[in-house]
Amino acid sequence: MARLQIIGGGKMGVALLEGLVSSGWAEANELHVVEPEPIRQQTVKQRVAGVSVSLKIINSDAVIAVKPHVATEMLPMLADAGVPRVLSIAAGVRCNTIEAALADSTPVVRAMPNTPALVGLGAAAIASGSSAGHDDLQWARSILEAVGTVVEVDEADLDTVTGLSGSGPAYVFELAEALRNAGVVGGLDPQVSDTLVRQTLLGAATLLASTGEDPVQLRDNVTTPGGTTAAGLAVLDEVDFMSLIERVVDTASRRSRELGR
Repeated sequence: MARLQIIGGGKMGVALLEGLVSSGWAEANELHVVEPEPIRQQTVKQRVAGVSVSLKIINSDAVIAVKPHVATEMLPMLADAGVPRVLSIAAGVRCNTIEAALADSTPVVRAMPNTPALVGLGAAAIASGSSAGHDDLQWARSILEAVGTVVEVDEADLDTVTGLSGSGPAYVFELAEALRNAGVVGGLDPQVSDTLVRQTLLGAATLLASTGEDPVQLRDNVTTPGGTTAAGLAVLDEVDFMSLIERVVDTASRRSRELGR
């Protein structure tokens, strides 16, 4: 029997698989991937030698790592296989929906990760279903910590998590595109502008993460009264940048709630 099966051999499924093996959470031969697409099956086998890959759902703890509509279609098959415990990263699929399809009292933990998990730097929030206890949450945490940082929240908060960190990378990429374009408009070679933007975002994020300082303090550290940074920030103040970001996150969060109904 496999220690864990991952339902779905897409990008997130493979990222989890690689993280679990590289972190020592499990050996490759202790893991099973359920994937119907032959090309994806080959990709999984090439990326992690020794892992079991097939169409079959087995009687083992499971991570649901497929699109939401596919997840709901597969729930009866998980029930038929007698899956004892589930961690779902299918966006918008509520714990009670999963629980209703499985055997009574099956522990379910729901999570919202994000795409930086593909490089081992994900941010995920987990929430317990009605039958999941402390040990189940720790189990889910240990899986997702193989590809990033994990926090625990109430399930009702996962919609806000979706709008914040789930969708958050896209906001950063939008900022990257805007900064790159601004550099080009200012006369820089496109490749030069691109290089500077990528390193600036990486450096700023690393500084924020490594120092533990409040972002307000870090911003103030590079802002001299009457200087260039202050002039640029004044434009953000004019467009009420803070309120704009609040609207962005709130709109994405409300959409998450709508999709989960």
